[in-house]
Amino acid sequence: MKVLYGIQATGNGHISRCRIMAKYLKQQNIDVSYLVSGRAKKDLFDMEVFGDFQHRQGLTFVTNHGEVNYAATAVNNNLVRFIRDIYALDLEPYDVIITDFEPVTAWAGKLRNKTVIGIGHQYAFGLNTPLAGANPIAKMVMKYFAPANISAGLHWHPFDETIFPPIIDTSLTPTEQDGSILVYLPFEDQRLVTRLLRSFNGQEFILYSPELEDKTLANVKQRKTCYAGFKHDLTKARGVICNSGFELISECLHLGLPILTKPIQGQMEQLSNAKSLEQLGYAQVMDSLDGDVIATWLQQLCPRQPRHFPDVAKALANWIASGDWQTPSKLVAQIWPAAD
Repeated sequence: MKVLYGIQATGNGHISRCRIMAKYLKQQNIDVSYLVSGRAKKDLFDMEVFGDFQHRQGLTFVTNHGEVNYAATAVNNNLVRFIRDIYALDLEPYDVIITDFEPVTAWAGKLRNKTVIGIGHQYAFGLNTPLAGANPIAKMVMKYFAPANISAGLHWHPFDETIFPPIIDTSLTPTEQDGSILVYLPFEDQRLVTRLLRSFNGQEFILYSPELEDKTLANVKQRKTCYAGFKHDLTKARGVICNSGFELISECLHLGLPILTKPIQGQMEQLSNAKSLEQLGYAQVMDSLDGDVIATWLQQLCPRQPRHFPDVAKALANWIASGDWQTPSKLVAQIWPAAD
């Protein structure tokens, strides 16, 4: 079986999830080629697991100070090039297309009547999933950005019969806590974030962002985003402050880490995630970077019960290898009882 796997690289969550899938697909002896879009190739890191992957510009979202800028997004994306890349992509060698919200592979497959399997969080937004910030543009983006004719959505709760638990590295385990708070707010102004964190003199923060270089400013350790270092610091932290992206919060739930989350304003996915987290009682939400909210959260910080998620990536790799793709609901019904 030959598979083309499209990876959306706007955020690191898609890449993290696909790294885990890549390991299990390799164990199944499936011949997988990868195509990555949504970020300049020079800005990608720790991509060895994907081998000699293809790269396209794709489509991405522009954010300013923690909020989606739709006007800048429209200007920044080259639709002519995007359409050209879709029609130029050779799908003849492949039996099936898998997309983690990657639009070039998804649309190329759709237009050539190929089977397209969508594996990702964005495919979990059905009728029963909590929604927030759902304007017509956001709904259109969610529906048409990377269409799939078979969906394996991922979420923290089985809101629908085709929704799986999160794909995470199930070997990730907490180590001895060092008292630090891990902070990952890559869509915010890092100078403002650093200034805010430095006001909490007695608390050590480890702040990760792709634009930072490794240095220490008083109680704030700034770190350039790196896969191994981030995972190491995550397992030693006593709490996490982050945007409302799906993958990192899933890992925090798995580790039993308290979460303070700020959704990106104007992005339906993150606003909806924040709403789900509040409804499920999994995290505290703040609408803006608020020092008073952070102070209260730090004062009330206490460990949470880890949320056990089964090895979804392994189950999905087996399902893909089986070729019986039309019935994801059967696998969903089998896998959720293993979550607690």
